[in-house]
Amino acid sequence: MTRVWQWNRPVTVREVLDDLRRERPIAYTTVMTVMDNLREKGWLRREREGRAYRYEAVSTRAAYSAALMNEAWAASDNPAAALVAFFGMMSPEQTEALRDALRVAHPDAPAESRGSSER
Repeated sequence: MTRVWQWNRPVTVREVLDDLRRERPIAYTTVMTVMDNLREKGWLRREREGRAYRYEAVSTRAAYSAALMNEAWAASDNPAAALVAFFGMMSPEQTEALRDALRVAHPDAPAESRGSSER
């Protein structure tokens, strides 16, 4: 998925294979199987182009990350505790990014409800 997101365009198995082989040896069938599995899971879609397929991401990396976070949070038996633990692991930069995201997601919310020190 990282390669597909980086290129931000439809790619072939061969393109991904050639790129991955710069880092390590890997078989064409391995890359083809992984990309087809990602398609079956709904993360990639494909269109035939000649004898090959071009694969592209169904969603952005940000949407994928958000879905993973939501899934992990929803699976917790104590979502509030999970959030507190997660927030406790955040760096100051990540905390500020969270505040910025809350301002974007909820622009009409009072500063106090966003956990901000703005007054």
